[in-house]
Amino acid sequence: MLIFLILFSPMLFAQEEVTGTVTSGDSAVVGASVQLKGATTGTQTDVNGNFKIAAAPGSTLVISSIGYIQQEVKVTASRLVNVQLLPSVVRSMDEVVVVGYGTQRRGDVTGAVASVPKTRFTQIPTTNIMQAIEGSVAGVSVTTNSYVPGRAPNVQIRGLNSITANTSPLLVVDGIPMNVDASTNDINPNDVASMEILKDASAVAIYGVRGSNGVILITTKRGSSGKPLIRYNGYTGIEKVTNELTPSSPEAYVQKYADYLKQNNLTQTQILPNLYEVNNYNAGKTVDWLDETLQQGLIQDHNLSVSGGSKDVKYYLSGEYLNQKGVVKGYEYKRFSLRSNLDFNITDYLSAGTSLLFANNNYDGGRANFYLGAAMSPYGTVYNANGDYEIYPMYPELLYTNPLLGLVTDRMDRSRNLNGSGYLEIKPGGAVKGLKYRLNAAYNLILANSGNYTGRAANNLLGNANVANSESKFWVIENILTYTRDWDRHHVDFTGLYSAQEKTYYSTSASATGFINDQLSFYNLGAGATQTSGSFTDKKNNLSQMIRINYGYDSRYLLTLTARRDGASVFGANTTKYGTFPSIGFGWNITNENFMKGLTLFNNLKIRGSYGKTGNEAIPINRTATTAGTNRFPFNGVSTIGVLASNLGNADLHWETTQGLNLGIDFSILKSRISGSIDAYKTETEDLLLQRNIPIITGYSNIYDNLGKVKNKGLEITLNTVNITTSAFKWESTINFSSYKNEIVSLYGNLDSNGNEVSDLGNRWFIGHPIRVIYDYEMVGVWQEGEDPSKWDPAAKPGSLKFTDVNGDQKIDGNDRIILGTPLPKWSLGFTNTFHYKNFHLNIFIQTVQGLLRNNVNLTYADEAGRMNIPADIGYWTPTNKSQTRPGISATAVTNTRGYGYPRDASYTRIKDVTLSYVMSQKILDKIKLAGLTIYVSGRNLYTWTDWQGWDPENDFYFRGTSDSRGDWTNNYPLVRSITFGLNVSLR
Repeated sequence: MLIFLILFSPMLFAQEEVTGTVTSGDSAVVGASVQLKGATTGTQTDVNGNFKIAAAPGSTLVISSIGYIQQEVKVTASRLVNVQLLPSVVRSMDEVVVVGYGTQRRGDVTGAVASVPKTRFTQIPTTNIMQAIEGSVAGVSVTTNSYVPGRAPNVQIRGLNSITANTSPLLVVDGIPMNVDASTNDINPNDVASMEILKDASAVAIYGVRGSNGVILITTKRGSSGKPLIRYNGYTGIEKVTNELTPSSPEAYVQKYADYLKQNNLTQTQILPNLYEVNNYNAGKTVDWLDETLQQGLIQDHNLSVSGGSKDVKYYLSGEYLNQKGVVKGYEYKRFSLRSNLDFNITDYLSAGTSLLFANNNYDGGRANFYLGAAMSPYGTVYNANGDYEIYPMYPELLYTNPLLGLVTDRMDRSRNLNGSGYLEIKPGGAVKGLKYRLNAAYNLILANSGNYTGRAANNLLGNANVANSESKFWVIENILTYTRDWDRHHVDFTGLYSAQEKTYYSTSASATGFINDQLSFYNLGAGATQTSGSFTDKKNNLSQMIRINYGYDSRYLLTLTARRDGASVFGANTTKYGTFPSIGFGWNITNENFMKGLTLFNNLKIRGSYGKTGNEAIPINRTATTAGTNRFPFNGVSTIGVLASNLGNADLHWETTQGLNLGIDFSILKSRISGSIDAYKTETEDLLLQRNIPIITGYSNIYDNLGKVKNKGLEITLNTVNITTSAFKWESTINFSSYKNEIVSLYGNLDSNGNEVSDLGNRWFIGHPIRVIYDYEMVGVWQEGEDPSKWDPAAKPGSLKFTDVNGDQKIDGNDRIILGTPLPKWSLGFTNTFHYKNFHLNIFIQTVQGLLRNNVNLTYADEAGRMNIPADIGYWTPTNKSQTRPGISATAVTNTRGYGYPRDASYTRIKDVTLSYVMSQKILDKIKLAGLTIYVSGRNLYTWTDWQGWDPENDFYFRGTSDSRGDWTNNYPLVRSITFGLNVSLR
C-alpha cells in the first residue's frame, strides 16, 4: 500500500480544477461535451458555455457538440481553456432550428426547413446579408443583377408563383415581420446568430401573408451570463473589374469609320467624323475612356460587439461601420449601424426583452456613366482649355456627352432605419406547467432623403434641382400563447396567435429650374424661376389569427396541423378581405423503429410530407378603387388644374392562393459521414393578382384582376460528406442542387377556334410555358455577298442578320418568332469544400447556373450611325470578315435586326468565394491574454467560366435611353472581384 501511494500520489495531486468557456462566434455553446482524452471523466457546458473539470496540465480535453467540429485542446499551467468551435457541415437530428414562433429539434420538423451555414456571416465579406447565402441553400435563388455599391440582390424561393404580384419572400427578424420598405442592407451580417429558410406549405403556412413566396427567419445574437465578451471583426480589401469588355483600339476605331462609310455607300472626306476627333488624331492624342471612368475599388468594414450579463440580465451591443468605394468613379456606399439586444428575468415566471436597431445608409455622390465610358471615341477630349470636363468630347457630335459629367453634379441619397421591438413573456408554472404567453410589439420608422442638382458644368445651362423626402411607419403587435406537454411517449405543443399590423407611407417632392448660378445647389429651390411640388400617402392594415399543433409519438411519428386566417385592407369591398390558409405535415423517424436498431448503416432516416395553402397579397395599395390624377393645362390663357383617368379599380380583388405538396427525406449514414436531404415539390397558384392590359379606349391601360393559374414543380438535393478525417486533417463537402420547371396553366380563359386557351402575345405570356420566356426570331447566320435574300427578306443585304422562315411562307415577319428559351435556369448547384489542417481552415465555394437564355444587350450595339467605339470582342461583319454571328454596320444591316434581342446562353460556373483562415491555438491565446483570434484572407468572384460575351452573364446591362421599370442605363456597373483581409478578435 505504501509503495502504491508513493508511485501514484504525484498523479493524484496533479489533478486540478480546469475552467473554461466554449463559444462559437459571439454565442455560447450550451451542452457541449468536455471529455478528458483517454479517460471516462467528462462534463458539459452550462447555459453560458462555461465548464469545470479536473485535469492535469499537459492532458488533453476533447470538446464536441452537435453541429460543430470536434476540437482537442491541451491543458496549460494557467488551467484556463477557452475554445472556439467551428460549425460542421453535418446536420444532426438533435440540432435546434427556428421554425417560426418557436423552435424545434430538426428531427421533429415535418416541413422543408433549411439552415444557412453560420460561417457565411462572419468570414464572407459582403455588404448585404443576402449575398452571403448566394448559392448555399438548395431552392433559394439569390441573384446579384447589379454590383452598384449598396444595391440589394433579388431573392426567390422555389421559383415564381405569380406573374405581376410581388414574389419576394417574407423576411422575419427576431420574430417580427420586416417592413416591406426596409432594406436588407440594414442587417449587419455579424449580428446574425442563425438564418432558416422555410420553403414548403407546412413550414410557411404559419405566416400566411406572403407565405406563398417562402419565409426567411433571421435571428440576431443575444447576450449570455458571464464575463463580458468583447469582439472585434474587421476586414479591408480591394475591388477590381473581373471581366473587362475592352473597347476597340484607336486604329480599329479609325478602320470602323472607314468601313461604316463604305457599307453605307458614303464618300470619306476626313479620317474621322468630328472636328475634335480629327484634331486629336492629327496630334497623336488618344484617351482610354475606361481608364478615366474606372478606379481602384476599396472596401472596409469594422464591427465591435460586447455581450455578457448575469443570471437575470443579459445584453448584446454592437456597432458597425462600412465604407465601400466602387470601381466606377463616384460610386460609394457607407453604412453605420447600432444594435442593442437586452433580456431580463424579472421574476421566476416573468421575463422581458428589447431589441433596438439604428442603421444609416449613405449613397451620396455624383457618378460617372460607365456605359458612355465604354462607348466613347478614343480620339475624344476629356478636359477643355480651362481644365474642366469637356461637355462634348467629340464636338460637334452632341449625342455623346462626357461620361465624367456626373462627377460635377450634387447628389444626396440617404436612408435611416430606426427599429425598436420588445417582448413580455409569462410562464405561470405549477399546475399549468408548459403554458407560456408572449407579447411581441415593434415599431419601425424609415426616413429617406434625396437631393440632386445639375448645373452648367454638367451641361444644364438653366440649372435643375429636385429634392424628395419620405417616411415609412410600421407597427406590429402579436399575442402568442404556447403550451407544451409530454406524457409517456407522447409530445404535444400548441401555438396560438392573434396579431395586428399597419404600415403608413408618406412622401413629398419638389423641383425647380432656372437658377442664376450653381452656388445654392438644391438647398434653396425658391431661387429657381419655376417650381413644382407634390406629395403622396397610403396606408395598409393586416389582422391575423393562427393555430398550430405539433404532435409526436415516441419521436417516431410526427404530425403538424396549422391554420392561419389573414385579413388585408388592400382587397376589394365586394369580397371578403380575409383568407384562410391551412396545412398539414407529417414525419416518420424510421431510425427510431425497433427493426432499425440492428442496422448500423443508417444513423438517421426520416420521411416527411406536407400539403397546404398559402396566400399572396403583394399588390400596390389602392388598386380596388377607381381614381383620377391631376394635370396642369392652359385654359383661357390661365394655368389650370384638371383631372384625368388614373387607376381603374376592381372592388372584387381577393387573395391569390398557392396550394403546395412537398415530399422529403432526411438521412445520415456511415456514422454521419454522409448526410443530407431530398425534396420534391409541386405548387399551383390560382386567382393570380394579374395586372392585365385593357383597350386604351376605356381611358385606362390596365387593371388588376384575379385571373389565371401557374404551377411549379421541382427537385432539391442537399448532400453533406465528411471525406477524410484524421487527428490533424479533415475534409468536408456540401453540395446543394436545385431544379424546377415553371408553367403558365391559364390566363384569361379566352379560347380559339380549336378550343385551346389563347396566350397573351403582347406581354409574352404563353400557355404551357414559363412566366418569363425569350420570344424572338431564330438567327441562323449573316447574309453574305453572293447570297440572295430578296425572296423572303427583301430589305436584307450582305451583312444583315439571317433568320429562319419558321412558318415556311417565304417571308420573314413577326409570325416567324418562336419561344427560344427562358431566363429561368434549368438547374443550379453550389459546391462547398472545407479543409481543416490543425489550426488552418480553407473554404472553397463554387456556384454554377445552367440552362438559361438571356438577351445580350452587349451584342445589340447598333453603332448609332458610326458614333460608337464598339467592344473589340464584339466586332462587326465586313466583306472580308465574313462573320456568321455579327451584322455589318450599314444602316440597312442594323435596322434589319427587327428588334432582335440577341438571346444567348447565360450559363456560368463561378468560383464564388475562397476563404483561408487561421484560428490561433489556445496555448498562444493564453500567453497574449485573448479569448479568440482568427485571421483570414478571402476572395470573391475570383473566376467565371462562361460562353457569354459581355461584362457578366448574371448582371443586368441596359442600352442607351433605358430609364424605366426595366432598368437604368446611367447606372450600368460591371462585375467586381474582391480580395479582403480580415481579423476576428475576442476578449473576455
